[in-house]
Amino acid sequence: MTPKESHPLSAPAGYAAWLEDIKTRVNAARSRAALTVNAELILLYHGIGKDILERLARDGWGSKVIPRVAADLKAAFPDMKGFSTRNIKYMRYFAEHCPEGRFGQQPAAQLPWFHIVALLTRAEPSEREWYATQAVAQGWSRLTLERNIESHLRQRQGKAITNFTLRLPQPTSALAHETLKDPYLFDFLGLADDAHEREIENALIRHITRFLIELGTGFAYVGRQFRLEVAGDEFFIDLLFYHTRLKCYIVIEIKGGKFKPEHIGQLNFYLTAVDAQVKAEDDRPSIGLLLCRKQNRLVAQYAVNGIAKPIGIAEFDLLRNLSTPLADNLPSIEQIEAELADETPPEEPNKEKET
Repeated sequence: MTPKESHPLSAPAGYAAWLEDIKTRVNAARSRAALTVNAELILLYHGIGKDILERLARDGWGSKVIPRVAADLKAAFPDMKGFSTRNIKYMRYFAEHCPEGRFGQQPAAQLPWFHIVALLTRAEPSEREWYATQAVAQGWSRLTLERNIESHLRQRQGKAITNFTLRLPQPTSALAHETLKDPYLFDFLGLADDAHEREIENALIRHITRFLIELGTGFAYVGRQFRLEVAGDEFFIDLLFYHTRLKCYIVIEIKGGKFKPEHIGQLNFYLTAVDAQVKAEDDRPSIGLLLCRKQNRLVAQYAVNGIAKPIGIAEFDLLRNLSTPLADNLPSIEQIEAELADETPPEEPNKEKET
């Protein structure tokens, strides 16, 4: 045996930077290759579904042909997953409900297969393009996509009462407004609807991962009961976050009851203190978010319009009813995934080890 080659004691000048560039190019090429493979797979699935639809309509084939197709394709391609009866039903559903292979202006081929299935079976037709666009832009996992559809994110996104157009320049004000939602859903806390403010705050920290998911992309947790000292007096912010896209601190205050205009004065003070003591020179002005059980939207709008600092107001719900999937007659995605996981190719005969 020949000894393994070892790295030289010292690399030539510029080697480290060159190597990092090569690594970046390799990773980029791998990503492009994966996207190409996915796009081809989606086009294949759409084509199979379209063919089945046409044969059913033109040649009078019955739906019982689908198990036959599945069996024949699995026999022909034993090393390829995806040809279960359940999955081929989804291919037909895909071609039927997305005949052009697009969600509005969004090509379906940019999404993984089970993202497409989730859009078709869980989202309303009028909202599929929005969820598809967000899934691509935000890099949502399939579970995140399903959760956002079920929680009606489309109807909640950008619905908080704010004064951002008055207090923030464009395009920051538009991005900040779209960052907030109304209402926020805290059903994952497992609390009764009469829970008190401190109970809610404690539960949010215990479930910080789910809380961050509900807040949305860009939120980074800084601390709870964040201490501020002003002229010897102590003050404590309920929750403090930093937003990586807005480049600013987000001060969150929780009120267990109905919104009152005086709540804004306290939040405005906290924002002034954070900007003076915590914000770095290159950070943008801090933003406040007041979460309450109920609000009169006109009263809330009047309250924030008269405040100098950028503030949003939104409700939160501790309980909600989940919507039911649109296609209850089709197998669940979990069933499909479990079935595909069992589609293992036959083992190859043992080969003698090379000497």
